[in-house]
Amino acid sequence: MTASTLDTSARTPLKGWLAVLAVTLGIFSLVTTEILPIGLLTPIGEDFRITPGTAGLTMTLPGFLAALAAPAVTVAAGRLDRRILLCALMVVLALSDVLAATAHAYWAVLLSRVLVGLVIGAFWAIGSGLAVRLVGPERAGKATAVIFSAVPLGSVLGVPAGTYLGELFGWRAAFAVMAVFTAGVLAALASALPALPSADATRLGVLRGMTRERATRLGLLVTVLVVLAHFGTYTYVTPLLRQVTQVSPELITVFLFVYGTAGIAGNFVAGAAIARDLRLTFLTAAGLIGVVTCALPFVGDTKPGALALLVVWGFAYGAVPVCSGTWFARAAPRTPEAASVLFTSSFQATLSAGALLGGLVVDAVSVPAVMVTGGVVALLAVAVLSRARSA
Repeated sequence: MTASTLDTSARTPLKGWLAVLAVTLGIFSLVTTEILPIGLLTPIGEDFRITPGTAGLTMTLPGFLAALAAPAVTVAAGRLDRRILLCALMVVLALSDVLAATAHAYWAVLLSRVLVGLVIGAFWAIGSGLAVRLVGPERAGKATAVIFSAVPLGSVLGVPAGTYLGELFGWRAAFAVMAVFTAGVLAALASALPALPSADATRLGVLRGMTRERATRLGLLVTVLVVLAHFGTYTYVTPLLRQVTQVSPELITVFLFVYGTAGIAGNFVAGAAIARDLRLTFLTAAGLIGVVTCALPFVGDTKPGALALLVVWGFAYGAVPVCSGTWFARAAPRTPEAASVLFTSSFQATLSAGALLGGLVVDAVSVPAVMVTGGVVALLAVAVLSRARSA
């Protein structure tokens, strides 16, 4: 019996899509919580009298921990019903928000970020691969695009809203609101998800076996290159806009909102395009990221030029998570949860590594240099995909 045959009751149009929406809200909640400190680092640092670098641990901790949690939690969960596991993870996420909102010492904030990392790894590993179980294989492509739309939505809606709340009521208020929102998501998951018994418990042996497959290794390599290129550069796009484009802080917010909106569009366009040619879609996204980041230091010295490049960049990156997740799923169709585990671990680890390595380049050379370096890395992914067989 396969996983898809276990959930026929969930695949009526209404029940299935309500379940997809609940999972999407769950991922939106954890993505927003993960990157919320981007707009709150300064007040957090001032509150605890710590350096910006120390405050930055709130961003780097979750990604690395998520990479470890994805295999660890799913293996430890064994055959536990995935509906129960997803709801339990939302409880932990809500508690992490409460802990951050009430923290009187910085170690408590860091502990909350550890919990966030554990939730991200496990929830992503399970939730990102549920589309086929919730709506059936014929609608899985559209459902996957809907689920992955939570990533750019977190940047477009979640972070600006959290930053605004932080400015009005203090940074703790942003985490308090996220705790309430996450509790609502928990209720949605509990009511909308069907029973999701694990057909094949994820085991370390299955994960090791997947990494020996050529398609999986190719997916890992391309994902690492593209995500490294993106987060090694995007983390420092605000300094670039300030230094090169001479954009005011208020206008930067508008630029990044436009970038995020383009990412939502790119996510859904990619969801349709990968049905025709996954390799070409992934290659195009990587190529656009490479070209844009290489061009930004030179063409981005004007506001129209920078904005146009950000639109293309956002559109291209919006395709990356759904392309990468689909690649792993197709590489291991009989073990979808294990495929999601590899996707989550590789994505989250490279996300944090990209931000750290990009910072080294910025400190050693300059912000424009990190853009060109990231562009070259993205173009390496294009070279790899151009030699691969169609997926």
